[in-house]
Amino acid sequence: MFIQTESTPNPATMKFLPGSTVMSVGTANFAASDEAESSPLAKVLFGTEGVIGVFLGSDFITVTKSEHCNWEVMKPLILGAIMEHFQSGRPVIEAGDESAHSNGDEDEVVGQIRELIDTRVRPAVAQDGGDIIFKGFENGIVYLHMQGACAGCPSSTATLKHGVENMLRHYVPEVQEVQAIE
Repeated sequence: MFIQTESTPNPATMKFLPGSTVMSVGTANFAASDEAESSPLAKVLFGTEGVIGVFLGSDFITVTKSEHCNWEVMKPLILGAIMEHFQSGRPVIEAGDESAHSNGDEDEVVGQIRELIDTRVRPAVAQDGGDIIFKGFENGIVYLHMQGACAGCPSSTATLKHGVENMLRHYVPEVQEVQAIE
């Protein structure tokens, strides 16, 4: 098994590409080790000293490190943990816990916003090792949650304001602003 790595715009986060499907449906974000109970892979990664976040995408894993740790020391340990996990045949997420982001009942404007985010924004953000989740639309403001490499990234504000906000305002006139929420 050969696992590729890529740096991300967030220097505290690195993207790992195992060359196979990680999440067949949706994504999973673990901001702390105590949140990782449903994921054997995330639990193992949090066992590496300095790991403070794990994000699982469709075909990638992003790992966020604490600022006092060094990628040169951590990267081989993380690569080994990922390789061992995939070779063991254990699931990435325990059965029944893997879930996609549901659309539910929505009006036409929210449907347009979701469609644009899912087809144009999420694939681009995934290339940088992150994800962006639609959280709501109220009074002209679109609320989005940044995950993975995008959470805490210095350029995420610019991405939201100059990229996502401008695109949404162009295609959906009802959108006035985009805001990130935790």
